[in-house]
Amino acid sequence: MRIKRPVLLKRLKAAVKRSRVTVLIGPRQCGKTTLARQLVNAESVNYFDLEDPASLARLAEPATALRDLKGLVVIDEIQRKPELFPIIRVLADRTPLPARFLVLGSASPALLRQSSESLAGRIETVAISGFSLCETGVNFHLRQWLRGGLPPSFLARTEADSLAWRKNFIQTFIERDLHQWGIGVPPAALMRFWAMLAHYHGQIWNAAEPARALGISEPTVRTYLDLLSGIFMVRQLQPWHASLKKRQVKAPKIYFRDTGLLHQMLGIRCEKDLFMHPKSGASWEGCVIEETIKATEPDEAYYWATHGGAELDLLLVKNGKMLGVECKRVDAPRLTPSMTTALKDLGLEQIAVIYPGKKRYSLRGRVRAVPFEALADGMRGLFGR
Repeated sequence: MRIKRPVLLKRLKAAVKRSRVTVLIGPRQCGKTTLARQLVNAESVNYFDLEDPASLARLAEPATALRDLKGLVVIDEIQRKPELFPIIRVLADRTPLPARFLVLGSASPALLRQSSESLAGRIETVAISGFSLCETGVNFHLRQWLRGGLPPSFLARTEADSLAWRKNFIQTFIERDLHQWGIGVPPAALMRFWAMLAHYHGQIWNAAEPARALGISEPTVRTYLDLLSGIFMVRQLQPWHASLKKRQVKAPKIYFRDTGLLHQMLGIRCEKDLFMHPKSGASWEGCVIEETIKATEPDEAYYWATHGGAELDLLLVKNGKMLGVECKRVDAPRLTPSMTTALKDLGLEQIAVIYPGKKRYSLRGRVRAVPFEALADGMRGLFGR
């Protein structure tokens, strides 16, 4: 099976055409290199892979190596040499401009540029993740939920091959990659924290309990959580604060961004394990939230909850509109008091209640039950009909 990603490729081509420097970011093994090589051949003198000793040797004197290149220059795994950013900034300021730069990174811009000058005003960021529902097709949803969307895991020949790849991915990430990037967190401690975090998937974050369990301080726990967020393993979904006379929850909710890695941490090995596991519902909710964010590309994304029990799984801000999403893994979702409260108190345009069925129907005026597979049609599939 070969899966094409035409929407991402089109977006990347547009970015490198209009911007002096484009940063393509996303987790390890999510397909960044495959996309970049559709723009610049890996054998080209304009392509540098910082995990390749030959490329590193060519960049021994980076200013000299990059200065005379023309066209599009690709630098893969930039997090291994963030000191290149100041040089790229100088080269991107030339007039006329002989070369534009596409840099690929497996960490957030904050981590990538932690020791370099800002590229503000010169840079465009394109973020990608594993395969989305619109790329794999609705017929492969169960496989994607079980294995996750990272291409080597999703495309593995057997479930055993997928499991082996994910196990190795996590181990390599902890023991090798973070050290090579200059992140000095003890691997054993981060592995224990990551495994513990799997049980917080879909829950409101409270640093006190993991800090006590691991025998470390709450600020250290926060550092670990921010690190896993910065390398795209975890999403901290922040709370929305409305101007209401209600006490609202102010801590983030925690989600693994890839359900395959979540299931690896939880010991889920097959479909039967997945459906019987206590975290099955939370796993599906996280899958829906990630797919919704991919499909709609919102300007902002939050959740909302009050101490009185009202809540909304996902609140999207898109083109000035506020839209709600509820995740219900039931055969026939119904209108709940929380939906009514959220609709009224937050001034939402619509609420889409995503469920695993096949029919679209109205629960009340602006609240509709929407099949999960509608996410394959993006924003229009979720809110446009």
